[in-house]
Amino acid sequence: MNLLERIGLTALHRIDPETGHGLALKALCKGLVPLPGQITSPRLRTELAGLHLPNPVGLAAGFDKNAEALAPLARAGFGFIEVGAITPKPQPGNPKPRLFRLTEDRGVINRFGFNNDGMEAARDRLARRPRDAVIGLNLGANKDSADRMGDFARVLQYCGTYLDFATVNVSSPNTEKLRDLQGKVALMQLLLGVMAARDELRRPLPVFLKIAPDLSEAELADVAEVAAVTGVDAIIATNTTLRRDGLKTKGATGMQGGLSGAPLFEMSTRVLARLSALTEGKVPLIGVGGVSSAEEAYAKICAGASAVQLYSALVYHGMSLVPGIVRGLDRLLERDGFETVAQAVGCQREEWL
Repeated sequence: MNLLERIGLTALHRIDPETGHGLALKALCKGLVPLPGQITSPRLRTELAGLHLPNPVGLAAGFDKNAEALAPLARAGFGFIEVGAITPKPQPGNPKPRLFRLTEDRGVINRFGFNNDGMEAARDRLARRPRDAVIGLNLGANKDSADRMGDFARVLQYCGTYLDFATVNVSSPNTEKLRDLQGKVALMQLLLGVMAARDELRRPLPVFLKIAPDLSEAELADVAEVAAVTGVDAIIATNTTLRRDGLKTKGATGMQGGLSGAPLFEMSTRVLARLSALTEGKVPLIGVGGVSSAEEAYAKICAGASAVQLYSALVYHGMSLVPGIVRGLDRLLERDGFETVAQAVGCQREEWL
């Protein structure tokens, strides 16, 4: 992190987190943040569900909810970018304040509730996307929808032309009863509807499923079975957690919302490893939760992930973190004698079970 970025982060941390996040996006769009461009190497190039990634380090959904910063994010060093979540209709989300920094824990709690500009605005922005990047959309459902299952398919049908992949998000804890859709019967019905909508697109694309870290062993087994039956192309493990174990930040244990960042790393990685074992490596996995270093990204890969995503760590380390992780991951792969990321996937899975 250079001096200018350090000063900028210090200033942002002195104001309301949601306001600070908005200012960070504006700075990114105005070219005030140094960006390295695409970073790749023969070791880093990764194939994920038919997608050819320059490297396996992606941006998780939530940072750019409304697809407003696609061009600069494509130059930030990420191997792939996920924006959203987007719902059919615009919605304001939950009342403010709804974003909280847990500085002592290097964590974040949010209770946004799928605040976004809606699929029409998203499609207009996605239509102007850079073509040399891999960009996906996190699909959501409106809080007041009479047909939440249908909402996911509607967003995909409307925006799918401009996407490289789409993610079904039934794991956010901030929309009432949304996680109920992770149950076996409901999830099967939902995914079959989304896959049918995908197949109607002019250019069918990979569909991913994002799950919560709070699932039991039996629920994870159900997810693995549903993924196999529906043919979902990858599983993202995991979204934020409702647990508050071991937090140091005063008052954090009583906060409502989803916890992300460093406190989620171990929990999400264990879920990832269990899911890798349950799927026998037949379904690609994307590891997300607490990644803030090359070593943590590497640990997710060794636990069973074909690629990783990050978001909350940017709050504390800035955009310069991205090239640091990507280049560091390349060195770790070389150190351990791996010629590709794929060779390292799951090599230490048993250590997390």
